[in-house]
Amino acid sequence: MIEVTLPWPPSVNNYWRTFQGRMIISAAGRLYRKAVADQVLVQRGAKHYSGKLHVVIEAWRPDNRKRDLDNLLKAVLDSLTHAGVWADDGLIIDLRIYWADGIGGMLKVKVSEV
Repeated sequence: MIEVTLPWPPSVNNYWRTFQGRMIISAAGRLYRKAVADQVLVQRGAKHYSGKLHVVIEAWRPDNRKRDLDNLLKAVLDSLTHAGVWADDGLIIDLRIYWADGIGGMLKVKVSEV
C-alpha cells in the first residue's frame, strides 16, 4: 500500500482546453501533473501497480466554498497514472472519495492492490 499527499487539483473546467478542435490538457493541468509526479517521487509512491486496485481519497477543501466532490477525480487519477503509480486508472475496481472535516487544500490518497 502507498499513501501520498497531493496538492489541490484544478477544476475539470480548468484541466482541459480545446485546441484546433481537439481536447488537450491545459497549462494548469500540465503543471498539476508535474506537481503530482514530483510529490510521488518525493514521497516514494511510484509503485507501478499492474493489478486490480482499491483507492481512497480524502479531500481537504482549500476554503469553505461549495464544491462537487466528483470533479476532483479526473485530474488526480490521470496525474497518478502519468506519475507511474499504476499502469492505467482502468485498474481501479474500488474507488472512494470523501470530504475531510477541515480546511487544507490537499488530497490524501491511499492505494492498495486488491
